[in-house]
Order: sequence, then structure tokens, then C-alpha cells
Amino acid sequence: MPGGRLTHQERQQIALGLADSLPYAEIARRLDRPTSTVTREVMRNGGPTAYRADLAHRATERRAHRRKSPASQGSESAPQPHGRDAEAMVEYEETFAAVLMASGLTKMSARVLTCLFTTDAGSLTASQLARRLQVSPASISKAIAFLESQSLVRRERDEGRRDRYVVDDELFYQATIASARANDKLVETARRGVAVLGPQTPAATRLENIARFLDFISESITRAAEQAREVLHTRPGATAPDTARPSPDQE
Repeated sequence: MPGGRLTHQERQQIALGLADSLPYAEIARRLDRPTSTVTREVMRNGGPTAYRADLAHRATERRAHRRKSPASQGSESAPQPHGRDAEAMVEYEETFAAVLMASGLTKMSARVLTCLFTTDAGSLTASQLARRLQVSPASISKAIAFLESQSLVRRERDEGRRDRYVVDDELFYQATIASARANDKLVETARRGVAVLGPQTPAATRLENIARFLDFISESITRAAEQAREVLHTRPGATAPDTARPSPDQE
């Protein structure tokens, strides 16, 4: 399997694959590259609808040049906590952000969330985020507002009365429950449409089936989240609850 940076020709093949609506895994197979490499390349350079091989190649060259500059070298060579490899950290954070973008987050929201997840404290101020990501405070503020609306981060005040943005074990549970509640709203709206359209009509039947489907999904998500909640507070290697095992009254 080839290593190193993607060539301009490989980027052109990625662009052709996207134009043909090929999945990332198939594009990666044709290039003999890991799927994560293709995913990261596309999401870092505009996403599947805006990816352009020439622009992506030039952008990568600019990033490489910045990393070779004295300022960048000083930043990347700074000692990392717990003896972590600085280059590996940069690569991992880019991959993590690309995966979050593929799940629907904007680029800046994905970068902010990645930054918070990979910080040992699990919290940073807006100024710390702006400095780490080298973006404007306004960009951080917009990304944080979106993440808060999705229950993916929470805000708290530190001793200096500065806002800190936090990710913790409970946030994934809360975000999952919020998603289920959003489904509940869709269920309610769909069933309201049944009454408006008239029972037994084709359109009403379609809406009722959608409502039943989403209702089942919402209930399943909520039940699973409640059963798995303890996992979020279990240290790796410790005995976690067997969430897949049915309770006695279900057997």
C-alpha cells in the first residue's frame, strides 16, 4: 500500500470518483489507500460536492509550507502531554474532524469539538480555542452556538469568570436524548397531517407509517441510551454493564 502524501493524479482520481458518486471506500480501493485517507482529503477540502483536485493540491502544499515555517515548527515541536507524538496528534485530529464533518457537522464545529475531545481537561475558553485553531473569535462563537444547540458542548464559568466550553461523559447521553426528542416532534407533526389529509388517504397513510417508524426508533434510542448510560462512566478495562442481555422479564 503506498504511503506519503496524495499526488495530484490521485486527487484527480478522487474528484472523478466523487463525480461518479462512488463511495469513499471504493475510491480508496482503486487508489490502494486507506478509506480514512480519502475521507479526510475530501472533507478537508470542501466536502464531496465542492472538492476540486487542483484546489485541494494547492491547499495541501500551502499547509505543508506553513508547517515547515519556523513558527509552525516551534509549535509542533513543543513538548506534548504524556509523551504524545506531535505529528501523530495533528494527523489524528484532522482525521477525527473529517469523520465528524462526514456525520453532518460544519468544518469549524467539527474542529472545535475535536479540539475539546482531545484536550485532557475536556474544556477550553474561547480564546484558547481560537489560539489553538488559529481562527477568529467570531468563528469560535458561531461554532460553539451550533454545538450548544445540539447539546454537544456545555458552558460553565471558571474562577476568572470566563466562559469555558466543556465536553464530558454526560454530553453524549444528552445529545442522544435530544435527538430522540427531535424525532418525537416529527412524529407529532406527521400525525397532525394525518387528520388534515384525511384518514385512509394515500398521503395520510404515508405520514402515519413515517410516524410509526420514527416513534419506534425514538423509543428504541431512548431505551438504549438509558441502558448504556453507565458505560460513559466506566473506565476502559473495567467491567461494563451487559447492555445487550435482555432482562428476565424480556426472556
